[in-house]
Order: sequence, then structure tokens, then C-alpha cells
Amino acid sequence: IQGLADAFGVSAMPVREALHRLSETGALSIVAGRSVGIPPLSGARLADLRRVRIEVEGLAAEWAAADASPALLKRLDALIARMESFTSGVDMKPFVPANREFHFEIYRASGSECLLAMIEPLWLQIGPYLALLRGSGNWRTANLQHGRIRDALARRDGPAARAALSADIDEAAAILQKLIST
Repeated sequence: IQGLADAFGVSAMPVREALHRLSETGALSIVAGRSVGIPPLSGARLADLRRVRIEVEGLAAEWAAADASPALLKRLDALIARMESFTSGVDMKPFVPANREFHFEIYRASGSECLLAMIEPLWLQIGPYLALLRGSGNWRTANLQHGRIRDALARRDGPAARAALSADIDEAAAILQKLIST
């Protein structure tokens, strides 16, 4: 359980408190009294998460572009390279945490703790389902979008950063929609 909390960025805390926090955000649900599980992802819930993520995370990317530093771009380049190495290897499991790290580098660069506080629970809700994309080919496409986001940030082009981030979310959501519909 603590590993799940760690994977989704929940700081070190007692397990009961971590479970309570994850349950409050919608990332976990109580099943059969004392058991815990991941809530099912319906088409309607996925569509809602997609819409909200595009707005909130897109805004964070747009704001991050205003002050994108060379240090941020260097960290993003390293993460893109890391994710690319995972897509061509046998063990693709590390892609999901590297993807999260890439996105959160950008969200922190927005300079808004309020936006970050809104984005974290959204990722707690969608995060468990991102691993479903492993065999879909989406991770290669996602990395192309990551490159577009990074390039827009380098140009300090907020609307382009927002658009590329929205495309990243849209593509993943479309594939997840197909996967949960079958």
C-alpha cells in the first residue's frame, strides 16, 4: 500500500492516513468493509477527468512557458530521453513514473501552488489507469507530444504548450476510452 502511495506522490505518512487521503481524492475506494481497491473507470468518469485535466493542466503549462528556464528544459530533455529508452526496452514499467515526473516538472514551473494542489488529485485518480496504455503504442506518441510541449516551453509560447499538453491528454484518453469500452 505504501508503494502505491509513493507511486502517486503521497508523502511518507502512516498507511491508514495515506489510505484515507487516497480514498478522499477518489484514487482508491473502500471495497467490502476493510478492503481497498481502485475505483472502476467509466466512460463518463474518464471524459470528466479529461475535460478537467485539459483545463487545469493546460493552464499550468501555459503559465510555465512564461518563465521556462534552461534548467527546466534540461530536466525535461533528460526525462524525454529516459521515457524514450523505456518505450524501446523490455521493461516499460518505469515509463509511468517518468511520465508523471515530466508533467509535474512543468506544473511546478507554473509557479502556482493552487494549480498544483488541483492537479495532484486528478493524477491520483487517473494514474492507476495509465499503465493500461503500455501495449497500445501511446507511450511513443506521448513522447512526441512531450517533445512538442518542451519545444513550446523553450519558445515561451504558452498557447502552444497548452495545446500540446491537451493533445497528450486527449490521445491517452481516447485510447483508454477504447480499452474500457471493450
